Amino acid sequence: MDLFAYSNQEENNQTAPLAVRMRPRNLDEFIGQNEIIGKDKFLRKMIDGDNLPSIILFGPPGTGKTTLAQIIANTTGSYFEKLNAVSAGIADIRKIVEAAKERLGFYRQRTIVFIDEIHRFNKGQQDVLLPYVEDGRIILIGATTENPYFEVNAALLSRMRVVRLKSLGVSDLVEIMQQAMNDSERGLGSFKIEYTNEALAIIAELSGGDARIALNIIEQSVTMMRSSNVTELTIKILKEVVGERVQRYDKSGDHHYDTVSAFIKSMRGSDPDAALHYLARMIVAGEDVKFIARRIVICAAEDVGNADPQALVIAMSAAQAVQFIGMPEAQIILSEAVIYISTAPKSNASYMAVAQAINDVKQKDCGQIPLHLRDAHYPGAKKMGHGLDYLYPHNYDGNYIEQQYLPDNLKGTVYYRPTENGQELKNKKKSKT
Repeated sequence: MDLFAYSNQEENNQTAPLAVRMRPRNLDEFIGQNEIIGKDKFLRKMIDGDNLPSIILFGPPGTGKTTLAQIIANTTGSYFEKLNAVSAGIADIRKIVEAAKERLGFYRQRTIVFIDEIHRFNKGQQDVLLPYVEDGRIILIGATTENPYFEVNAALLSRMRVVRLKSLGVSDLVEIMQQAMNDSERGLGSFKIEYTNEALAIIAELSGGDARIALNIIEQSVTMMRSSNVTELTIKILKEVVGERVQRYDKSGDHHYDTVSAFIKSMRGSDPDAALHYLARMIVAGEDVKFIARRIVICAAEDVGNADPQALVIAMSAAQAVQFIGMPEAQIILSEAVIYISTAPKSNASYMAVAQAINDVKQKDCGQIPLHLRDAHYPGAKKMGHGLDYLYPHNYDGNYIEQQYLPDNLKGTVYYRPTENGQELKNKKKSKT
């Protein structure tokens, strides 16, 4: 039995939403996410070879998590079960696991269990899955929009591979919409709609990387056009469907990501007037205020950093406030944050420091943690030398005390190089740097 069978029937039903009908049936029809399912990529090889390990599909809505699960269901020789974490309980899990055990014993057939919104499973439910994933009785595919490193038990996560899906780019979304407009069997091709790639690009920009939203806008537009006996998709039609959000960020030709780039670079370059100009463009275009707020938070961390640690506090407060207040007043909050970030002293020392540290961890043999820094709280630890000769800084007025913290292989390495801007000058004096 294939529990995606009903979904497959819907795809052939012209009354189903366009986003359902146009779901890719195989990996060759899948658009985007080339980093994970492109030719010779790990996940592609595992799916093609029907040798899938337990995985977590992590990404924003509309990026293809459920679609990938459906493709696996359509191509695998394994038995496929689907659960939704919102409605399923421990009894449902145990029932599936028992059936999987029998199937493996009698027919040598594996069972793949797809759990949508796995982050909604509580700790107890996740713990039930752990031994069966570990012993291979089931292959688990979990889908989540939430960071699995926060929402999935560490023990379960350690036995799964996290596959991250990214928001789709404008070109990917345009290609998906072109496919829908030209497909006469499942899409809108039989209606002979005329369209321009510019119109599709506008829809893509408004969709925030979500293919489902893009296809819904296309479907609503075509439905309205047919009721008015119109065959050309125009910006005027889009304005009627999605309102003033359809206004382009720059009528001379700049696009969404150009505006965002200019916005961030203006804050980084300490030009509050330019930053406010690009903020205004995004507000007028109907950009999601949460998206704008996230860009401000990133700029506060990456470009202001410890030169003014208060910048991140203000940016995060603004991000929370705009969700609480909403538009139009949220624009005042955004303006305050933008001006503060723009006029704050700048330092990317923290950004550069962690990037270099991560690169070393990935590329080098960093060596073992020094013995005197290892956990010495459990019985027998000191017999192995853990914690011996450790100098407790609070016994020295809490100041920097000379002792080795880095592994031997990295001794003397410097990651954090504070500037002499703002608060970082004080950091430089207080630390060993």
